[in-house]
Amino acid sequence: MNVLIVESRPELGRLWQRHLERQGAQVTLVHSQESAILSLYSADFEIIVLDLVLEGGSALAVADFASYRRPDARVIFVTNTSFFSDGSIFAHSPNACAYFQSEAPPEDLAAMVEHYAAPR
Repeated sequence: MNVLIVESRPELGRLWQRHLERQGAQVTLVHSQESAILSLYSADFEIIVLDLVLEGGSALAVADFASYRRPDARVIFVTNTSFFSDGSIFAHSPNACAYFQSEAPPEDLAAMVEHYAAPR
């Protein structure tokens, strides 16, 4: 399982990365839109864990590019806000598969990643 994490807060991204690597995932951690786009050019990902409120760019731009460049990649949006809590993110991003609160336990995120990375 190859996972891309796009998270502005390095400490949170590293926490998620460690949990996923313990499950056997290969994880690329980046902190901005630009780094995410470059990663999507160079590698294939089954799952993208994407902070909805990126400090360095737009999460929706990353998801849109991923739907073009890596159409099979599924996106788990994470956030610490109530933005899109009504579920409308699924109308804005066709590759969205889940919406997750960033304060939730990292093992819950790891379970979600494992679930959505399974073959469809």
